[in-house]
Amino acid sequence: MALTLIEKILANHSGKDVVKPGEIIDIEIDVRVARDFGGANVVKNLVNNGLEVDDVFKTFFTFDCNPTGSDQKYAANQQYCRLYAREKGIKIYDIDAGIGTHLVIEKGIAYPGCTIVSTDSHANILGAIGAFGQGMGDQDIAAAWANGKSWFKVPKSVKITLNGKRPANVYAKDIVLNLLNKFGANQLLGYSVEIYGEDVENFTLDQRITISSMATEMGAIIILFPPNDEVIKYAEERSGRKIAKILADEDAVYEQKFELDMSKFVPMMSRPGHPDDAIDIKELKGSKIDSAFIGSCTNGRYEDMKLVSEILKDRKVAPGVVLKIVPATDAIWQQLLAEGIINIFKDAGALVSNAGCAGCAAGQVGQNGPDEVTVSTGNRNFAGKQGKGKVYLGSPAEVAASAVAGYITTPDDIPEKPAEFAAKGGFGKVAKKKKAVSEKPTVVEGKVWIIEQDDIDTDMIFHNRYLTITDINEMGQYAFDNLAGWEDFAKKAEVGDIIITNKNFGAGSSRQQAVDCFKSLGIQAILAESFGAIYERNAINAGFPILTYCCISELQLKQRDMIKVDLESGEVTNLENGKSLKINSFFDVQMEIYKRDGLLG
Repeated sequence: MALTLIEKILANHSGKDVVKPGEIIDIEIDVRVARDFGGANVVKNLVNNGLEVDDVFKTFFTFDCNPTGSDQKYAANQQYCRLYAREKGIKIYDIDAGIGTHLVIEKGIAYPGCTIVSTDSHANILGAIGAFGQGMGDQDIAAAWANGKSWFKVPKSVKITLNGKRPANVYAKDIVLNLLNKFGANQLLGYSVEIYGEDVENFTLDQRITISSMATEMGAIIILFPPNDEVIKYAEERSGRKIAKILADEDAVYEQKFELDMSKFVPMMSRPGHPDDAIDIKELKGSKIDSAFIGSCTNGRYEDMKLVSEILKDRKVAPGVVLKIVPATDAIWQQLLAEGIINIFKDAGALVSNAGCAGCAAGQVGQNGPDEVTVSTGNRNFAGKQGKGKVYLGSPAEVAASAVAGYITTPDDIPEKPAEFAAKGGFGKVAKKKKAVSEKPTVVEGKVWIIEQDDIDTDMIFHNRYLTITDINEMGQYAFDNLAGWEDFAKKAEVGDIIITNKNFGAGSSRQQAVDCFKSLGIQAILAESFGAIYERNAINAGFPILTYCCISELQLKQRDMIKVDLESGEVTNLENGKSLKINSFFDVQMEIYKRDGLLG
């Protein structure tokens, strides 16, 4: 029986001569990968179920979602995986290496005809070299690591033939956006797609990767390119093995066949929210942008970067526009450095980050803020995927040209003078709101929390992983959650409580949240032997009562005793036993700011 390309690859790995669409088979997995995103859960699934790795030489970690290590949760997951890898002898491509799906091709780990699974939903990028790649969940990957095999349902196949020549202004990204425009996000759902055509045979590996990387966005299992001689040679050089060219049989049976005229394809961009909402870029020309991103597993290749450098050379990014560039692998980064391309990027005003996935996994550069308009070479622009702004998807050439112009455009239509931002008046003069006048008490009463510890720093009070929080109402829940033994403070604290602690409270950073988190909880005051200098200013300027003392032991306080504090006189009374003493009272400026409810009151 004649087989399609996917059927032939799966048959070769199932011990069967023939497999049919819809059949459930167990297939041998040649390459088994877990990333920093999901990798820790893979390990936990193995450990919790008492499973060992089937073959460590076929098993890899790739840390590509957050290669900067800038997120502490990612950093914790990465280190957890490192420890496991050291114990088991598993190879790690760490934060200096790049995108895992690209690395397995670049390093010759994956090759035409092989099978690979990864926690990356874009593992089907391996279709670019005529290999079977599949993204899977943590349990699936753990099972593949333990068993060396995975069950799979043989998909139906679709054959797409691209006739004619690709127009000069149509890039690989435009080709896949034209396909998305035609097939949408679900017409090819669950199919294995093979792409053919006379001009397709000449597509470079980088171009094939761009197109295959968006199979997921089309709903397809994979987009497969029959490997040409160039791809075979590339794989043989990197893998060190002789590779037979695996092709579909000439009389293979396809569920559907499509013939498209590639000469009629046009430059396209996807509108925000849906990759398949791709339209002729002419309809978007002139739309003002705030930022641009070039990279991702779709367009972080050397050819992409070279093309971008040709557009940026002797040009500058438009005023106020931010351009972020992230190569796919460190080898590409090093090549760009050696050829002076990094200098071109920097001279143009771009931010260049180390190799990795970038904006897709919210783990590196490429995020945007509310109302920010971004043009991106990524594969997805779902709402919230790269932040809270709007993301258009396009080719590296179109994104680079738009970054220079300051609005969406094409490389052949870059203006001599870029567009500039016009003030919208959103921060103009605003009538000052009158605050309701209320007498702030100079005597407060509350139950105490006694924390006998020196040098409680601002990371213990309000950890830096929460620094993006700007709403004071959200801050209280994180107070002390990084202070050993007091992680549950926010849950136990009551409105009106008073904290008593030791020396140098609030040491460390200038973060205002370390004061505001207590205001959010309704804490009335903090008494300490001394405060960090910046913390003291922040508290006073926020109108939050803090006082210092030299000795408070004579009050004979117990945890949760009720005390009374006179801010003017400095008298503190333990209402449980009647004992009193004098501590340092508010000084004049402090009282003035307190009564105004803060420096800006």
